[in-house]
Amino acid sequence: MSILHRASFAISAARLDQLPPPGAPEVCFVGRSNSGKSTAINVLTNQKKLAYSSKTPGRTRLINMFGLPDPIDPDAKLGYVVDLPGYGYAAVAHSARLEWADVMGDYLATRTSLAGVVLLIDIRRGVTELDRRLADWLAPARRPVLVLLTKADKLPYGQRINAVFAVKKQLEDLGTLQAIPFSATSRFGLDEATQRITNWISPQVVP
Repeated sequence: MSILHRASFAISAARLDQLPPPGAPEVCFVGRSNSGKSTAINVLTNQKKLAYSSKTPGRTRLINMFGLPDPIDPDAKLGYVVDLPGYGYAAVAHSARLEWADVMGDYLATRTSLAGVVLLIDIRRGVTELDRRLADWLAPARRPVLVLLTKADKLPYGQRINAVFAVKKQLEDLGTLQAIPFSATSRFGLDEATQRITNWISPQVVP
């Protein structure tokens, strides 16, 4: 069983100072609203409703942390899966969008326990302007990034390969970048994504 399957809700926070002190490795998930972020987290953790996907655009504005228990020390955490607010809804007030951007930008740039970033991009859209802005925040910090090209079951094999190549080219300034087609429905890309994420949290994966 993947260590991700043991994830459970730990805390929600609107500001960085509400988060627990940096410690165990954190892997954050970030992406445009409607990129399939919540669905991907639920599939990777093998849980149906761990990550909440709001039906109201822009409603989910909190940083949500899900803890992975340490099998050796029940009172400790092996690591955290962190769900950052989605971005990209024009209907949300400009002031609110700026506030979210500040929180996400600070987290991505300054959180010392951040071990890796999972960036979700709809494979049919490719890298949008908002994705590019997020990449500009990420680039100086040189965090390792895994791009999940979601909803990949909607495209034939050849187009999926071309999409991976295009994303790697557009985001090459991020440095340590991997990009894989991913489908929560067909579950391809699931094993590779799980392996990369768990290796960020625990290089020697706990059985």
